[in-house]
Amino acid sequence: MENYWTSNKTINGLRHFVLVNETKEKGNISFLMVSVLDSEINLKINYEELINSGNWHKGWINLSNHQSITEEYVNYKSINKGEDIDEIFINEDSLFNIS
Repeated sequence: MENYWTSNKTINGLRHFVLVNETKEKGNISFLMVSVLDSEINLKINYEELINSGNWHKGWINLSNHQSITEEYVNYKSINKGEDIDEIFINEDSLFNIS
């Protein structure tokens, strides 16, 4: 599975993400995606959303700064100053597990 992805629309103002975990829950595959620029911005999505929805592009698309980091990000950070941040747990078989 490709580890680097670009969202076709911003997520809290950012578009470049890495897939850090892949899990199976009740027969469904889920992915933990984390922003390249800010680990506080992360999301869990299913296989259909990542692969078939048309919302994601494999790899990183070369974008201008104002396309990859939008005003939405600045607003998000001013409202969410480190509050309610979910811890990210990396699976042992994750490419990003360095322990």
